[in-house]
Amino acid sequence: MGITGSIAAYKAILVIRGLVKKGADVKVVMTPSAKDFVSPLTISTLSKNEVLIDIFKEDSWANHVMLGRWADIMLIAPVSCNTIAKMANGLCDNLLLSVYLSATCPVMIAPAMDEDMWLHPATQKNISLLGSYGNIVLPVEKGELASGLVGPGRMAEPDTIITYLEDYFKNRHVLAGKKALVTAGPTYEHIDPVRFIGNHSSGKMGVAIANDLAGRGAEVTLVLGPVNISFNFSSGVKVIRVNSAGEMYDACVNSFEDVNFAVMSAAVADYTPVTAANEKIKKKDENLLLELKKTKDILKSLGEKKREDQVLVGFALETNNEEANARQKMQQKNADMIVLNSLRDKDAGFSKDTNKVTIYFKNGEEKKFDVKSKEAVAKDIVDCIIQYHHA
Repeated sequence: MGITGSIAAYKAILVIRGLVKKGADVKVVMTPSAKDFVSPLTISTLSKNEVLIDIFKEDSWANHVMLGRWADIMLIAPVSCNTIAKMANGLCDNLLLSVYLSATCPVMIAPAMDEDMWLHPATQKNISLLGSYGNIVLPVEKGELASGLVGPGRMAEPDTIITYLEDYFKNRHVLAGKKALVTAGPTYEHIDPVRFIGNHSSGKMGVAIANDLAGRGAEVTLVLGPVNISFNFSSGVKVIRVNSAGEMYDACVNSFEDVNFAVMSAAVADYTPVTAANEKIKKKDENLLLELKKTKDILKSLGEKKREDQVLVGFALETNNEEANARQKMQQKNADMIVLNSLRDKDAGFSKDTNKVTIYFKNGEEKKFDVKSKEAVAKDIVDCIIQYHHA
């Protein structure tokens, strides 16, 4: 457990006390500024372990690499705005950050700061970055703050944090023995050796879904289109990289029979050139006519092959008649669920770190969600898959 310099550090005492009561072995690393808010003596007494603050102490040093490998999970509560910024940008100027950067275990953080700091675009960007790295960001609570203002920014209460930890370990194996297929990113349909038809999909949503499924114990095959981002993949995620819609179709069809769940979140091209030139097309005439043909419909093909024990999830990105188009797609493609994105929502769509979705079920139900990080949206989607699978 990490504790940073924040007035909310007093809550860390209650978190440690609660975890030790439940049988957890808790080792604590504090930043130097955290000592101004809570006593290391109090923390060491409650945790029953020496509190670590400095990398070097007299003639010994704290092995930050082994600490990050020893733990089942690293919880930083509270995590200050300053530490969030350092974590997001890979800075390493104290023992806590050294442990974080070398940790091989999952990392969960509970932010704590004033309202204006929490809502600042820089903080929100850093939080999104940490989520994209695979960190679990606990939601802040709304209430009275140290400044006297009332708003979002309060650290989650100790009982809430402990519940999150219990749920995490309970859910970690809920999909053990299950297999999943996920698609992500765009496809590129080549016109000639240097040009292609593509789209702006970043792959962030699909990768987040794959990581969440793997985090709950599933064996995941991720078919990933040509993306420009370097992702961190959870253990349990096997990545198949493809370029074209045809390559993605082949990879999905070859994998589908063995999986329990298939989530088709990739932005697959609907059309591809009839022929692709072997040499770069030179600019000659005023107009260039490009003949296109339909690509193979991956979702429809999987829907035709789907067994009763398989769950098939499609995505619909719409600009008008969103619900009608999404429900029609679900019916036509024989999908069990459709996740709707609307380009009318400014916080949803390609390349963003947030998303806003509505999920429609084959049985007529629907669930609407507010704007969230794509990692949080992935959790919602996987929760719905599990709910549907067990229904």
